[in-house]
Amino acid sequence: MESNGLLNVAQRHIPGGKQRKRVYTLTETGRETAESLRDRILAEQVNHNDSSVPLRNLWTSPQPVLELLTHLDEGMNYHDAALVSPVSNPEGMASIDAQYGEKLVQRMFARAWEDGKITKDEQSLLSEVVEFLGMHPERVRRLSNEARKSLKIPPPEEVYYDMILQALDDGEIVQEEIDLLNTFRIHFGIDQFTHNSLLEKARNSPVVSEQYHTYAAAVRTAMQDQIITVDEHAILRTLRGTLGISEAEHEQIMNDLKNTEQR
Repeated sequence: MESNGLLNVAQRHIPGGKQRKRVYTLTETGRETAESLRDRILAEQVNHNDSSVPLRNLWTSPQPVLELLTHLDEGMNYHDAALVSPVSNPEGMASIDAQYGEKLVQRMFARAWEDGKITKDEQSLLSEVVEFLGMHPERVRRLSNEARKSLKIPPPEEVYYDMILQALDDGEIVQEEIDLLNTFRIHFGIDQFTHNSLLEKARNSPVVSEQYHTYAAAVRTAMQDQIITVDEHAILRTLRGTLGISEAEHEQIMNDLKNTEQR
């Protein structure tokens, strides 16, 4: 979007924040494009109460359009209750991309629960991650309980590597992310050599699109019960076509999941 002249990017201080953060704002062209996209979306016909109506008829300003879209399923059927929910809400299924953050928190809880209790230091570390992700406390408690019950403990290096990948998602690691990584590294005894190795591995990992991460999150969700059903297979096949995921990329994701399970 930046290269297309739709977005301005700058480093600024955010009110209440300690560090400068990357701030994205739409250019004039970007605003015009966004408004055009919004109008096209609101003009789409959806099914509601056995009738076909423009989505605009179900929209009440100033409700965010993205929030409105959480009420639609794949068949363009409108539901009174939202089908997905941001992690800042206490309940509801998180969107596919937000599920990655949920899995990260759950894995960290699993590691913390390894000895049957969460220490003050562990709680402090988890609180930093949760605050960084903007996750609601009730959602956090649910993830903690799920992790404690499963007790499928991932190695700390694996969790740390996931954190590095997430920090590098925008191409650089800002100071706030560095502080968070340092806190985790020190707490779980990850030495500097391991840190450097994991950082180099992350920097040299193949550059993949945001769609790749979205699809990978969907596959991880489908594989939670160790099997992909016929319905899940059909959904994933449709998702591959929509996101432009190749069969080779799909196989790579499946292999990565298998390797993770074997460790």
